[in-house]
Amino acid sequence: MQVETQTELSPALLEFIRQWKDKPGNLIMVLHKVQEEYRYVPREVAFKVAELLEVPLAKIYGVITFYHLFKLKQPGRHQIAVCMGTACYLKGGEDLIRELEALIGAGVNRVSPDGEFSVEVVRCLGCCGLAPVLTIDGEVYGNLKKADLPDVLAKYQGRQVAAVA
Repeated sequence: MQVETQTELSPALLEFIRQWKDKPGNLIMVLHKVQEEYRYVPREVAFKVAELLEVPLAKIYGVITFYHLFKLKQPGRHQIAVCMGTACYLKGGEDLIRELEALIGAGVNRVSPDGEFSVEVVRCLGCCGLAPVLTIDGEVYGNLKKADLPDVLAKYQGRQVAAVA
């Protein structure tokens, strides 16, 4: 379910780049805006940003690959983050990952074949008292057991992602 990336940047993104072009820290701010618009940083857009900011493409990819927040591949419509901090790990976080893989057909850093879900591991969600914990599109689910996952996922199947503005 890969969506074709448009190579024309939106007027709002072009204006944002124009406003930030000569400011310190502009690259990270612009990449955040790109990811807000596309949900990841498409290759074609990275080329255009390099051109517009007059920076080497290698610098852009250096920032994208250094910060885990930036994504180079289009994520699923619903993003699952499984906590693997100490409490979650000890209380079954790894079991949740294996069960998610079986249920959606995609493991860590992958997108399900239907494009609905992507899974990533995070180190701590700050909900240790609810371990094991995962989030889907930022919504927290705690005290989970493998048997809970089908019902949790069902809430998102066929549900549209809210537009980021």
